[in-house]
Amino acid sequence: MKRIGNHRKLLGVDKNVTLKELKTIYRNTMKDAHPDKFINDEEGKLAAEETSKAVIEAYHFLVSINPETQEKYKEEYTETISKSLIQDFYYEKQILKVQHLNGKMYEYIGVPRNTYIKMVNSDSPSRFARRHVYGSYIYRKSGEAMTD
Repeated sequence: MKRIGNHRKLLGVDKNVTLKELKTIYRNTMKDAHPDKFINDEEGKLAAEETSKAVIEAYHFLVSINPETQEKYKEEYTETISKSLIQDFYYEKQILKVQHLNGKMYEYIGVPRNTYIKMVNSDSPSRFARRHVYGSYIYRKSGEAMTD
C-alpha cells in the first residue's frame, strides 16, 4: 500500500483520478523531467533519467490498478479466478503473486503475511484465494505465460 501512495504522491494524484487525467499528468510531468532537455548538463540529465524512470513506473502501475482498467478486463479476470486453478503463488513485501494454470498472473497488493501463511497451509490454495483474497485486495495483472 505504501507503494501506491508513493506513486500517487510522485504524480500528484489521488485515488479518484481518471485514466484521461492520469495520462495528461504523466505527459506533462515527462515534459518537465525528460533527459533531452539537459543537453549540456550531464548531472541534470542523469537526475532527469532517474526521475523519468520513476514517473514511467508510477504511471504504468497506477494505470494497472485504476478502476477503469480493471473494469475493461473484468470479464477476463472473473473467468480466470473462477475457472482456472492456481498453478503457483509466492509472496514478497505484502504482494501476493498468483500464477494460474491458464497462464495469467495477478498481483494482490497489501496482503498480510498471515493470510499468505494460511494460504500455504490450506488444502486448496484456489479455494482459499476465492474466499479470502479475490475481492479483498487491490490487484493488477502482472503478466502472462508465453504460449507456443
